[in-house]
Amino acid sequence: MAHKETAYRIQGGNVSGIPGLRPLDHVGFTVPDLEQAHTFLVDILGFECIFKVGPVESKTDWMEVHLNVHPCAIVRELRLYRCGGQAVFEVFQYDAPDQSTQMPKNSDHGGHHVALYVEDLESAVHYLRGHGVQLLGEPSDSQGPTEGQSWVYFLAPWGMQFELVSYPKGRAFEHNSEHFC
Repeated sequence: MAHKETAYRIQGGNVSGIPGLRPLDHVGFTVPDLEQAHTFLVDILGFECIFKVGPVESKTDWMEVHLNVHPCAIVRELRLYRCGGQAVFEVFQYDAPDQSTQMPKNSDHGGHHVALYVEDLESAVHYLRGHGVQLLGEPSDSQGPTEGQSWVYFLAPWGMQFELVSYPKGRAFEHNSEHFC
């Protein structure tokens, strides 16, 4: 066992990670109403819907074993969306006996947000406001390692946090190695 761990961990003195790891494939999240989410993602944000499947359910413990959800959970439908020609989002609508409907905050365990890069933050903010999207405060300029970046959070209709981010001239950590881990 030790030689396998070493083969994966050490490569030229550095931690190498998962063998063959490539860039991010997709991010999955669950929404309470897939039609509402579809309208927001396609009509407001401009994502492309690639495909949809469902329902998905099992009479065994497959859902629990493979997806860590209640064994009686049902994926009513899932849809795959593409953003900007690359990032892919797998969006689920589940029904489950033990389902929590509370949206986690960024500070909660499991809290999260999805950041979308835009060329012109001011135009993007104006666009979202024009479509009635709730922004969280005004755009902010970052300091320290992310200096050069401007950003603002906004909410999807179901309460999930998204972020617009822009750094047309790069960020400090890209030009200064003092911020590297």
